[in-house]
Amino acid sequence: MTTSIHDSLDPVSVREVAETAGRIQQAIDAVVIGKPDSVRLALTVLLAEGHLLIEDIPGVGKTLLSKALAKSIDCSSKRIQFTPDLLPSDITGVSIWNMHLREFEFQPGAVFANVVIGDEINRASPKTQSALLEAMEESQVTVDGTTYELGAPFIVVATQNPVEMEGTYSLPEAQRDRFTVRLSMGYPSQAAEVAMVRGHGQVSPLDSMQPVADARTVVRMIEAVREIHVSDDIVQYVVDITTATRTHDDLQLGASPRATLQLVRMGRAAAAIAGREYVLPDDIQRLADSVLAHRLMVTSEAQVARKTASSVLADIIRKVPLPEMS
Repeated sequence: MTTSIHDSLDPVSVREVAETAGRIQQAIDAVVIGKPDSVRLALTVLLAEGHLLIEDIPGVGKTLLSKALAKSIDCSSKRIQFTPDLLPSDITGVSIWNMHLREFEFQPGAVFANVVIGDEINRASPKTQSALLEAMEESQVTVDGTTYELGAPFIVVATQNPVEMEGTYSLPEAQRDRFTVRLSMGYPSQAAEVAMVRGHGQVSPLDSMQPVADARTVVRMIEAVREIHVSDDIVQYVVDITTATRTHDDLQLGASPRATLQLVRMGRAAAAIAGREYVLPDDIQRLADSVLAHRLMVTSEAQVARKTASSVLADIIRKVPLPEMS
């Protein structure tokens, strides 16, 4: 069962948010070995009411991280294997004629879950990918003129292989902009890989993983994150960064206003996980690349000069003055 974000819930303190987040991270760390930063970032996205895109080569634990995040919370989860023949209705649902009731009956698709795992999202056609746009932005789905609300919490955790891999499509700009964060797992260290082989050799730790929180608890945590203080100086700092991406000579597409909002939300979630009731400039600087880089498009001249969106963004952050914290 999904939980409505509008239910009357008892508030939780920032300390409780940090403690519960710590338990969730510890549970996932036991499964996804050697990637605490990636786990923490995924958890931050969940509490920021965002969506996560995990991009990397096959076999580095993308799907394992998404499954572990879903299993750490006692809530509904569904997995979608994206393939070239997947239809939009497979994701959103379809109205089917009921012979007994003599009327159309809506059959919900895979998107009707708290945690939706989209595996290899860039192997489906752009038309099918776009079926997620309304759900990711508005937490609702419209089918045959009728709008259906999705439950809360709601997060899409999608994995994709690099576009250089065979059989992949590039995600449209609108789809990339819906993802709060793009995360790259990378290869594990040798010590982590040895521990992984020993721990996963006979049975997957995912099979014995037990949830350490439920959907209602996560909703309460999200409500607490919304109350984290963001000063006017921090807001201006975020706007200065995103505005600079829109006027930089090396970028043909800058960050959207949606990106500005999501960077602030991520800052709030990061502060809460750290046990703070306010956002620091360090939170914004640490999260900026993960939140903004995948939304930026460098010019052809910058590509020839071997500049990347991340390197251009790093240059922008160096040049934008830090806010004066009182």
